[in-house]
Amino acid sequence: MLALSAALSTLVGSFYSTYQVQKQQLTDFTLTSNLAYAQKLASTTDKFLESAAQQLAYSAKVIEHATDDLSLLNNEAIRLHQQTNSFNSVVININGTIAATSPRFETIIGKAINSPGAIEALKEKRPLVSQPYMSAAGNLIVFISHPLFDSNGTYLGYIGGSLYLKKKNILNALLEQHYYEQGTYLYVVSADKRILYHPEPSRIGTQIINNTVIDAVLSGKKGKQQLINSENLPMLAGYAPVAMSGWGIIAQRPLKATLSSLDTLTVEVVKRTIPMALLTFIFIGLFAHFIARPLKRLADNANALDNPKSLEKLKSVRSWYFESHQLKMAMQKGVSLLQSQIGQLRHDAQTDPLTGAHNRRSLDNIVTRLILEQTPFAILEIDIDFFKRVNDTFGHDVGDEVLKSLTMIIKSLCRKNDIVARTGGEEFILILPGENEQSAFDIAQRLRATVADTKIHTAGYITVSIGIATWPNYSEDIEQAYKGADKALYQAKETGRNRCCIAK
Repeated sequence: MLALSAALSTLVGSFYSTYQVQKQQLTDFTLTSNLAYAQKLASTTDKFLESAAQQLAYSAKVIEHATDDLSLLNNEAIRLHQQTNSFNSVVININGTIAATSPRFETIIGKAINSPGAIEALKEKRPLVSQPYMSAAGNLIVFISHPLFDSNGTYLGYIGGSLYLKKKNILNALLEQHYYEQGTYLYVVSADKRILYHPEPSRIGTQIINNTVIDAVLSGKKGKQQLINSENLPMLAGYAPVAMSGWGIIAQRPLKATLSSLDTLTVEVVKRTIPMALLTFIFIGLFAHFIARPLKRLADNANALDNPKSLEKLKSVRSWYFESHQLKMAMQKGVSLLQSQIGQLRHDAQTDPLTGAHNRRSLDNIVTRLILEQTPFAILEIDIDFFKRVNDTFGHDVGDEVLKSLTMIIKSLCRKNDIVARTGGEEFILILPGENEQSAFDIAQRLRATVADTKIHTAGYITVSIGIATWPNYSEDIEQAYKGADKALYQAKETGRNRCCIAK
């Protein structure tokens, strides 16, 4: 059974490690491909907008010295509209009123237009691409315009082209060239997080919030990231900004679709491996009794492979023939891998990945043990003052560094048995076994003062507010004790921050 178990565990371990490596390779490849495609589409879209702007600039040169020639204005609007299909409509505004359009809209000729795009063009008096808005005709559009000036440099108006986001145009045709397969798609968002293009037309015009990829691309960044989309599906996204308009292009594919081919391949490998594995197991069964004696000690250790000392015991086994030696080495390798994974999993399950402090689960386990042992303890609930201001001023990366620095400060003032846990964004809990209200308050004051006097390289000086409660003096119900510390923290916040308060 030991030989069979070793062979089987090695086989399963090989399948698992191979699957994980190929999964990571597929994920990285898909992310890189999506990034490359998003960059390509962003560059192409930028060139399209630049070309459209150049067309408008050329037409502006043609008409700006003859703005009173209505025939010229109409012909130029028609030519610009029909020649390249860059725009769904073209409009020429002279002295605040519409002089020509294509297609021709008689109802607005000679009148002023108060659409957001028109107002912005008249106000800015420069080439620009507008944010998406709803036109008077009920079309969701983006307006590209170029100013008109006479020979003396006097502003005359503008010539502009509209892109109807829910109708066919060159921009839509350009973006639809992407080959959609197994859920892969791309979409375009404007600077105000509104969808300009999406394979589902019903999504065009809707606004997306709380999306880290959109936040990143609209801040001018390009990159790749795994995220959860609005339908709660894991996605692999690449993104790149469109420099001229401030738009963002995101290409993404479901993680499930990416790994589907790997799942199929793994099943095929397992099917082809099973016959040989069965033959191997039969062979082991037939000859096991000839090699039983040298394996006795290995068998004695087989039930304790997760024991930290099992590796040393396996090394002490005297394997006098080749097969037993190979099995011994395989078991040592398996034990090392198992212990490494168990240790990593235990560490990940009990610690906050950013700061290395205990997480809420680990904190609850420790507090439960203290309660069972009837060991009194103090609860210090710590919160960084104006932490949102740090994130808003310096960015979330600096905010993370502040959290790490605060954790180091707290740990530096802790005793061996004190417990430091991060329970929220900028919230920490410090458990002080054996401390009463007064001693806990003294420790809290020392911690508060140390934080206030310590300059953090990336963000300067910060302060903390601390709420204090003790178990079981405040309440024998640990949840009530937590609430007491929380109330005390709020009192510290409300009375000026950078102070410590004891729950009454």
